[in-house]
Amino acid sequence: MLKSLTTAAAIALTALPAFALDLDKMSEDERAAFRAEVRAYLLDNPEVIMEAVGLLEQREAEAAASHDIALVKAHSNAIFNDGFSYVGGNPEGDITLVEFVDYRCGYCRRAHEEVKKLVEKDGNIRLIYKEFPILGEGSLLSSRFAVAIKQLFGNEAYAEAHDTLIAFKGDVTPTALTRIADSLGHSASDVLSHMNSDQVTDEIRQTRELANRLAISGTPTFVMQDQLLRGYLPYDNMAALVAEKRGN
Repeated sequence: MLKSLTTAAAIALTALPAFALDLDKMSEDERAAFRAEVRAYLLDNPEVIMEAVGLLEQREAEAAASHDIALVKAHSNAIFNDGFSYVGGNPEGDITLVEFVDYRCGYCRRAHEEVKKLVEKDGNIRLIYKEFPILGEGSLLSSRFAVAIKQLFGNEAYAEAHDTLIAFKGDVTPTALTRIADSLGHSASDVLSHMNSDQVTDEIRQTRELANRLAISGTPTFVMQDQLLRGYLPYDNMAALVAEKRGN
């Protein structure tokens, strides 16, 4: 905050009346007078500092958004067409929404129903889930389980497993995963055996590497078309962004 205020104070100086002296050639007395004038101006007009803080934050947000757009463009094929991530919703939809998800993440759980509502109500959104387990061993086991089911049984089976895992609130253990596999009608021994396969490991590794290149450090993180959306967004915000992307 102190750094922001210091930078904002420098920006605020541009609002001061023009000073007649050459700042690079000031004497010590002139420099002292200038500093006194600046201090007096800011004390008389403290709102200038807050205006400058707002301008600084706006510039930083715009720079970050531009950087994120460049990142998405540079890695678009890995984001939207990696050949292994789950694709649901309308595969031919005019809007693609990608979510980097961790099953143990509270905000991912909160976002889950919002995303499903958006996809179902809209009907023209292509949805991609990317397994990004970052919250410990339970997260990693859950992702390995989900990816194993997808590789063994396909996207529809994965979607059922995904919904089950995101709602599961117990400890993620082999015993718990065995029960989940059984409840979904899959061979638990086949799933648990495949969880530690090179194919599963490689898929999760590729997604981690992509997340690192996109400077993603938390979940949920979304990509909607050309835009990175870092953090949870409620349904209304997502629907508004979809409309904006369509030019509505």
